Amino acid sequence: MMAATVLSQMWTRTRLWLPLCLVAVAAAVSAEQQVPLVLWSSDRDLWAPVADTHEGHITSDMQLSTYLDPALELGPRNVLLFLQDKLSIEDFTAYGGVFGNKQDSAFSNLENALDLAPSSLVLPAVDWYAVSTLTSYLQEKLGASPLHVDLATLRELKLNASLPALLLIRLPYTASSGLMAPREVLTGNDEVIGQVLSTLKSEDVPYTAALTAVRPSRVARDVAMVAGGLGRQLLQTQMAVLPVHPPVSYNETVPRILFWAQNFSVAYRDEWKDLTHLTFGIQNLNLTGSFWNDSFARLSLTYEQLFGTTVTFNFILANRFYPVSALYWFTMERLEIHSNGSVVYFNVSEVTGPSIYSFHCEYVSSLSNKGNLLVTNVPSLWEMTLQDFQIQAFNVTGEQFSYASDCAGFFSPGIWMGLLTSLFMLFIFTYGLHMILSLKTMDRFDDHKGSTISLTQIV
Repeated sequence: MMAATVLSQMWTRTRLWLPLCLVAVAAAVSAEQQVPLVLWSSDRDLWAPVADTHEGHITSDMQLSTYLDPALELGPRNVLLFLQDKLSIEDFTAYGGVFGNKQDSAFSNLENALDLAPSSLVLPAVDWYAVSTLTSYLQEKLGASPLHVDLATLRELKLNASLPALLLIRLPYTASSGLMAPREVLTGNDEVIGQVLSTLKSEDVPYTAALTAVRPSRVARDVAMVAGGLGRQLLQTQMAVLPVHPPVSYNETVPRILFWAQNFSVAYRDEWKDLTHLTFGIQNLNLTGSFWNDSFARLSLTYEQLFGTTVTFNFILANRFYPVSALYWFTMERLEIHSNGSVVYFNVSEVTGPSIYSFHCEYVSSLSNKGNLLVTNVPSLWEMTLQDFQIQAFNVTGEQFSYASDCAGFFSPGIWMGLLTSLFMLFIFTYGLHMILSLKTMDRFDDHKGSTISLTQIV
């Protein structure tokens, strides 16, 4: 009787806890299911700037409806939904253009469409449930059934600006273990987007387009952080602040020297100036004094009225052949700052690498807390910091950097500490093993039937 009572109580508790566990698991899973949503339209002023998409913010289904309702009511009645199997915001980071080289981007057509669109909206993280119901939501709002189309079908369709139409274009995605690499698939999808938009443009059909995915292509590493709303904070902060500007290029008949930095700042008498916006993306940047040949290169950047005078920065690099490695290596000989007839020299000999590579470093700075790669022989009133510094002066092909030789050493402080700790533990183990192997057993024992063992004391 007692056993039956206990079993009944256990079953009651199980029935109470099981739904709660299922809800918790579903919440954890849905916290991971976040996909980006990109919207753009041929009409103007459909979306106001989003104020609450801070780092880690996840757009819910209710918030998404507030973005879509004005576009569906006031915008074009032709809606394109590019639905990819898998897509994450990390795909834009990994396969988009870097260092301002948009030709490297796998989303060139999409980026061009967003640049030219009168209205656009990018939501980095949208709740999976909101995206899963997006097709039915659009169908209800437009009063039109979704039509699965491809390029051939789209060319045969005759769209009318007054009649609503919901066109669904499925785009594939394969993992790197498949037959095609993700970059190739994303590039192919981007070409499909470009061809569809080109077809609509040729027919002068107004439209509103959306790009999203059924599920993310990458899984967040820390579920607890994602559930707390911070799973994408680091990534989104980087995408929000990373400027997209082309590198400085010194050209003769072809590009010879490339220089890029995320931030370029200098200081004179502790007064700092940010030269980033005065250097990159400037058509009439003063490069007078720049020079290049196979063994020597000088990049000169001149700024008028900087700290009340004309200041010139000279990056001087040399290219030499080393028989030991049978390779040409380049070295930045020095960095010069010319102002008011005086010159300040910075030693930058650690900026070096094979000539077929470019050089990259997170910080090239005269500040001690930034690595102190810029060293002066005498005290100077000038300070300089280059963040995400990259330069190449030899074997430049087009306006793209070659593979980067990074300044980060192979043996970091953590690796050294691990190696030293492992060596110390190995020494203790070896010493202990040696002591154990040195133990010897007695070869003589007392016999109670015979005479006792006598040890002669040696004085």
